[in-house]
Amino acid sequence: MKITFLGATGTVTGSKYLVTSNDKHVLVDCGLFQGLKQLRLKNWAKLPVDPATIDAVVLTHAHIDHTGYLPLLVKNGFSGKVYCSEATQALCEILLPDSAYLQEEEARYANMRGFSKHHPALPLYTQEDAERALELLTPVAYGQEVPLANGFRIRLAPAGHILGASNVLLQDAETSILFSGDLGRPNDALMKPPSPPMQADYLVLESTYGDRLHDKENPETKLADIINRTYMRGGVMVVPVFAVGRAQEMMYFIQNLKEKHLIPDIPVYLNSPMAVDATAIFMHHVNEHKLSREQCQVLARSARMVNSVEESRSLNEIKHPVIILSASGMASGGRVVHHIKAFGPDPRNTILFAGFQAAGTRGANMLAGAESVKIHGEYVPINAEIDQISNLSAHADYSEIMDWLGHFATPPKRTFITHGEPVAADALRHRIEERLGWEVEVPDYLETVDLTE
Repeated sequence: MKITFLGATGTVTGSKYLVTSNDKHVLVDCGLFQGLKQLRLKNWAKLPVDPATIDAVVLTHAHIDHTGYLPLLVKNGFSGKVYCSEATQALCEILLPDSAYLQEEEARYANMRGFSKHHPALPLYTQEDAERALELLTPVAYGQEVPLANGFRIRLAPAGHILGASNVLLQDAETSILFSGDLGRPNDALMKPPSPPMQADYLVLESTYGDRLHDKENPETKLADIINRTYMRGGVMVVPVFAVGRAQEMMYFIQNLKEKHLIPDIPVYLNSPMAVDATAIFMHHVNEHKLSREQCQVLARSARMVNSVEESRSLNEIKHPVIILSASGMASGGRVVHHIKAFGPDPRNTILFAGFQAAGTRGANMLAGAESVKIHGEYVPINAEIDQISNLSAHADYSEIMDWLGHFATPPKRTFITHGEPVAADALRHRIEERLGWEVEVPDYLETVDLTE
């Protein structure tokens, strides 16, 4: 068995791992690169493997940095099955067409405004490509061993993080390798904790927070302070959110604060069709999270759901305090960039980030103090208050990762650290080597490792 690291090396995006055994190929995760331009350009580069020769794809969860390349894989010749959990399938049915729409919309806008270097600007893939990819999704129950047609077999286990997130155990006749996917937290407000790791010969482990501990401050306390501060200025609060997970968590916290009378009864808008649909999916998978069906219904009523483009645009004309939750979470695209364009220049307003911001994203730039950000080919001044609640992350920090690793009965022969910025990945490597004495390495982009040696 060999593994080639096609993404999530030196970055938290573009997760793709090609596993080869007896000339058969399985791709674990199929994500888009996001953030820095040199990363995004990799989405356009030819894969070192012909998509038509890939026998199957297995997804750890639905986030676009793990699934968003799938329509392009299909466009370029892949036609096998795509295995995932049931909730991941449901979320992909929302996320992938939206990702394709954004690709098409960005190309259309670039052509209309003439700010692309390419004439004409083309989308990476289309909504038709996304629909063809969805036809290949094959749901798998947790704990069920599923034989693939090529001699591999897989088993999924809950990873926390978001609905449907999974650890993936991939095996052939001789070797097993466990992919952590994005590992959730033991005390998340909405999601249940990740299950203990399945035993494996090798481990591919994420390291998003490999060099950090989450702040112990109650996130509701900080959120209340920020909301009240913005309200007293008469400002609008714009919250870039990930449509799956973070949007629902922010709605949950805001509703709790209102019920406790710790913040005014400010109107809340959920301006993300994806997040609206994802909130409904919470109702259909009540066994995977901590909310009851009744709590899900309250959550759905806690914000005004914005679907139409006209209503989305009208939000930018609001002159009184409101809270706008809108995707994307790193302000890399979607409706939220229009709100940042509208509200970013006014110092009365607040732009609040509630999740990890990858290098090169608008979110990371604003948190670093950027005086302006480029949106739709023009620079927008940022005078609004910029703040972040860092401990809302759905990723385990290094202490929580180490606790999860402590459940291995026998150490893996080798552990590969991926899905982290370079400093975070190397910090986690060092910590595992020092504390556990395991053999650990941080692979390079496109590196191939022979697991039979």
